[in-house]
Amino acid sequence: MLRPAWLHVQRLLYLMGRRPDLLCGAIALSCALFVALRFTCSRAKDVVLPAKPPVHFFPLQSPVVDLFLGQIDYAEHLRQESEITLYFLYAPWCAQSIAAREEIEHVANNLADQVLFVAVNCWWHHGKCRKQRSFFFYPVIHLYHRSFGPIEYKGPLTAGYIEKFVRRVMSPVLYVPSMEKLKDFLFNLEPGVLGFFEFNASPQPPGYLTFFRSALHSLQKDYIDTIRFGVITCRALAKEISLSSPGSVYLHRNLNSSLVYPHQEMNFTAANICKWALDNRETLLHWIRPHGGKSLLLNNELKKGPALFMFIPFNPLAEEQPLLHEIMEVVMKYNSCTQSPQHVEREDVKPFPCCNTVVLPPWPLLSRVHNVCELCVNQSRGVSPLPVTEPHCNFVDIAAALDSFYLKEQIFLNFMSTVRGCSNFLSSYSPYFFYSACCQTVSGGRIASYQDNASSVLSSQGKDPNEKSHIVPHIEEKGQRTSSYDLTSHALTGLRCRTNKTLNMYLLDSNISWVYAERLGASSQERKFAAIIDLKEEIHYIIDQSQPLIGPTLE
Repeated sequence: MLRPAWLHVQRLLYLMGRRPDLLCGAIALSCALFVALRFTCSRAKDVVLPAKPPVHFFPLQSPVVDLFLGQIDYAEHLRQESEITLYFLYAPWCAQSIAAREEIEHVANNLADQVLFVAVNCWWHHGKCRKQRSFFFYPVIHLYHRSFGPIEYKGPLTAGYIEKFVRRVMSPVLYVPSMEKLKDFLFNLEPGVLGFFEFNASPQPPGYLTFFRSALHSLQKDYIDTIRFGVITCRALAKEISLSSPGSVYLHRNLNSSLVYPHQEMNFTAANICKWALDNRETLLHWIRPHGGKSLLLNNELKKGPALFMFIPFNPLAEEQPLLHEIMEVVMKYNSCTQSPQHVEREDVKPFPCCNTVVLPPWPLLSRVHNVCELCVNQSRGVSPLPVTEPHCNFVDIAAALDSFYLKEQIFLNFMSTVRGCSNFLSSYSPYFFYSACCQTVSGGRIASYQDNASSVLSSQGKDPNEKSHIVPHIEEKGQRTSSYDLTSHALTGLRCRTNKTLNMYLLDSNISWVYAERLGASSQERKFAAIIDLKEEIHYIIDQSQPLIGPTLE
């Protein structure tokens, strides 16, 4: 067995002796193979270039204490000496951290004498912040009010919003000294909670510290739809909101009945007060602040139903917000159902009618001129077979009203007047109801509409799709709709309770969310815009941008 192998070796050596170049190549290949195997199989560590030591993230002259080596333990030591502390936890390579650096420095220049600003590098792998804490994103902003915290800030990374939130943490409870301040406090976009405490006997009356901490709890729970907390020290002023005993807490609601904290049912703790206020608050207008990344925030709100999005340039630090005040008045009118049938006790008070808006076809010779009518169902006076107890529209009655309206369609087609005129006609089905149609002739520039296939409208009414002269769609169906029509303030009041389509209302700051307005069709240079989006019907309406965005225009 060994003899043939030895013969092969002798033959190989003979060939190498005759060809020295082949011998040298074999030796070089063997050495290279040996060296490769030596390094591959060795236990030596991989050669990795060590990370460069971190440097200052903020300028040396900045009021922000920059702990660029990740000394979170020293930050905790500094926090014990300050009443209000802000932590800016960053990663030096993060683009958002770099963009927010200037905003934090701007806020620190304004509040450095009242707030301690500490920046900590939480990415340096040798630092204690990286070893003790882990984050999924950067930067992270935490605020502390003495020993309470952390209160995480999740809003826009702009100086105005950050400063407003810091000031809210600095003064979580507002002092309400007079009736004028009380009215301003109650008529606000944010829900309000008021506590009555007498400071005559001691600097901190019983329960006040608990109430104070409940305000901090609310900032910790919800940073967008926050609740305002106020304190009243005057007994006479407290009686205006039905607070008689010190230590009472009042939750104001504009539409529903306001509430007083149930001391007998719930323990008077900060967490309980906060939970009670959050569970029972009344929010009519919601702020939406998309963060710019992938999110289902807008989609989740649109799934709730038709939505009105209002884009306004918002300054969070401004003391007066006149445009926001006008919008709030419109929202209050829309949601005010105190005169709805369920609240009517006198028989001679006429309840709100159930109304629907229809747009008639254009005039034959004037293609941009339409008649717009508001069709309402009214109950006859004097004859009342059953009390009206349902606050919403009965769409069986609306369907009957439309049928009667179609029979008299030619009368309203030939009507032409720029002044709103009304006419009554009896129902074809019930002697106890009559219908009223208030019509007005408007030009095409006053009607901003989106048209779908007209045949779907006609087929839904049992009409021939080829009869285009009889297209009379109403607002609950697809077709021509009006978005700019002279309605009185009375017509808007309680509209939420007179239709089965509740319109959810939202505010967006056009300074940071204008890209969404442009996608909806906005072109205003003032960055004021409004649009109604109906996700289910796949349609949306935009406001007439030639008119200013004020209360009457929204109505």
